[in-house]
Amino acid sequence: MDKDMAQEVIDVLTSNIDTLWVIDCAILVFIMQAGFMCMETGLSRHKNSINVALKNAADFGVSVVIFWIFGFGLMFGTSYNGFFGTDLFFFKTDKAEYMTYFVFQAMFVATAATIISGAVAERMKFNGYLIMTVLATGIIYPIVGHWAWSSSYLSKYDTVNQLLAITGTVKTTGWLSDLGFVDFAGSTIVHSVGGWIALAAVIILGPRIGKYSDANKGKFTGSSFPLAVLGTLILWFGWFGFNGGSNGAMDEVVPLILINTFLAAAFGLLTGLSISYLRFKKPDPFYIILGPLAGLVAITAGCNSMTSVTSIFVGIIGAVIAIIVNEVLNRFEIDDVVGAVPVHLAAGVWGTLAVGLFSDLSILDTELDRFSQIRIQLIGIISIGAFTFISSYIILSFFNKFYPLRVSPVQEELGLNIAEHNAVSIEHDLITILDKQSESGDLKIRGPQDPFTAGGVIGLYYNKLMSKLETSEDEKNKWRERISKEVKLAVKVQENFLPKRNLKNYPVHGINIAAREVSGDFFSFYPHNDSIYFIIADVAGKGIHAGMVMAKASTLFEVLAQSKVDPDEMVFHMNNDLNNTKTAGMFVTSIVGEYNLITDEIRWVNAGHQPAILRNGQGKYDQFESSAPPLGVIKQKDKSIYNIHKTKLNGSRFYAFTDGLSESLNDKGEEIGIDGSIGIIEQNYNKDTIKQLDNIIKSVIGTSQNRKLSDDLTLISIGK
Repeated sequence: MDKDMAQEVIDVLTSNIDTLWVIDCAILVFIMQAGFMCMETGLSRHKNSINVALKNAADFGVSVVIFWIFGFGLMFGTSYNGFFGTDLFFFKTDKAEYMTYFVFQAMFVATAATIISGAVAERMKFNGYLIMTVLATGIIYPIVGHWAWSSSYLSKYDTVNQLLAITGTVKTTGWLSDLGFVDFAGSTIVHSVGGWIALAAVIILGPRIGKYSDANKGKFTGSSFPLAVLGTLILWFGWFGFNGGSNGAMDEVVPLILINTFLAAAFGLLTGLSISYLRFKKPDPFYIILGPLAGLVAITAGCNSMTSVTSIFVGIIGAVIAIIVNEVLNRFEIDDVVGAVPVHLAAGVWGTLAVGLFSDLSILDTELDRFSQIRIQLIGIISIGAFTFISSYIILSFFNKFYPLRVSPVQEELGLNIAEHNAVSIEHDLITILDKQSESGDLKIRGPQDPFTAGGVIGLYYNKLMSKLETSEDEKNKWRERISKEVKLAVKVQENFLPKRNLKNYPVHGINIAAREVSGDFFSFYPHNDSIYFIIADVAGKGIHAGMVMAKASTLFEVLAQSKVDPDEMVFHMNNDLNNTKTAGMFVTSIVGEYNLITDEIRWVNAGHQPAILRNGQGKYDQFESSAPPLGVIKQKDKSIYNIHKTKLNGSRFYAFTDGLSESLNDKGEEIGIDGSIGIIEQNYNKDTIKQLDNIIKSVIGTSQNRKLSDDLTLISIGK
């Protein structure tokens, strides 16, 4: 065999080995999809776990198809002035190297898409998420990928012109890569792009209902931290393919890439663990998940051009930055369920900048000095970040106006497993059975049982108890207490189980007198152990339409009060939901609040309603006017427009009423107004609040024409 033939055999063998390596790495990256699914499902609440898992599966299929149709062409086709590709749409080729490269890149685009799903979990519509996936994988990711990556891999092959079917000069690189921007495996191009889109989405969607309410601190924990940790380990495993495959060949650089990847993740984990000990005096599971993932993202951009010691430093700083950014997001009530923005955006930005700071310039081969390389890295970070965030924010906001991307408050509280997929859980079935049995008293009814789920185990023991009750009437009283304990356990498993109401222990009273068959006024109280939520509202309009709006507003109050949502957030969600579904242009004026029995503090929000009245122990009255518009008039972007009033009662009594009182007539036939309403309240003041409210109603009716109300009259009182 002559030397030329031997060299040809070696070249073919090398090419095949390289192809095999990239294919194997593509498979490892595909496994990362399972890792994302496990991590995001584990960090989401149980009632949304199916929805999160299905989004991770669906976005993979959508992203691959969209990438094949036009994404790959935009990213790797013949360049138009370095901004986007112009061919290779509906990608096809007979060359193994190009087939391999497409598969590998398709896994990358799927990763960029699935980063977003965890951030928007628990409140985004399934169809809305698919729209966002098309935006991310079909437009934004391919364009910025073209800027920085373009066809650098394909240009290694002598046959590149056969793929890029053109005549004359071929441009295969984007404008950022021409400047010398380096992002080896995608800290910015993949991870920060996904993070920027996720940030735009969570800002538009807003936080989960009750996430930042005072009463819910520590309650929004994931359904399974073990599952989330498993997902983290799977991602760590797949990352070796993510970074290793980006080399495009199995050569002497691969071991350096792999050890840098490994060390950055390991030291990122230790950093998260150390910070959790410093902050909480114990290992916090979320920080332990955040740490290694941030380290992996950070080292991705420069894993081929840094020393192992440098990669350790990059991983540590990446974890620190991710944890800091996570706390900043919470400070500004930007709700990212799984920490996608801190990990993928923040650590990705750091990792890309670190390329300029610490990489071996000879390996980068950009012919730039250290300062120039840092400057180009910053240009790439800023340009990609600005384009990605601004374009995604504008496009998603546009869609959100015509097709709301967020589910309704009722659907969110019920859980997206049921609301979006009709995936009823055993816990939900059990609670339905318990509710049916409590209403019917039929001891023959049995609940679902399953030894492998919490709800099923409760059902198993509950059925045993019911069997004994059915066969032994003498033991009924003895077992009743035990059944009650099982029901309480079921309540903990399923938060949607509404408690029984008993208002005798709460100093709250209300009365509603309808002027017509269907009232447009309503009030409601929702008690918890140490507090009670209240609402008084007046629907603008009469008749059946007003009744429909009233029913919707009342349901929203019940759902949100159950979750102990702060009054300003409660009014914010009620406003936006009523704005989407209001009937015949109607709106609702309302006062919504909470009274705490322990602190004696009352908090409330007035949305376009009559002023709230506070009577102190000396008989002096204060008025609290509304500074916010009524509910349903205009969609609000955040809750800051709804100011919370706070005060301790300390013997005072709080009153709120509808215009049925202020617009009632006196003996001269004139409307009494707010001052007259206060006068009637004072004239009929009684230590017995129920008697006082009854006397107020009698007084109003007594002075009205024909002793009939001209408008619905609703009045509530809070305080002893």
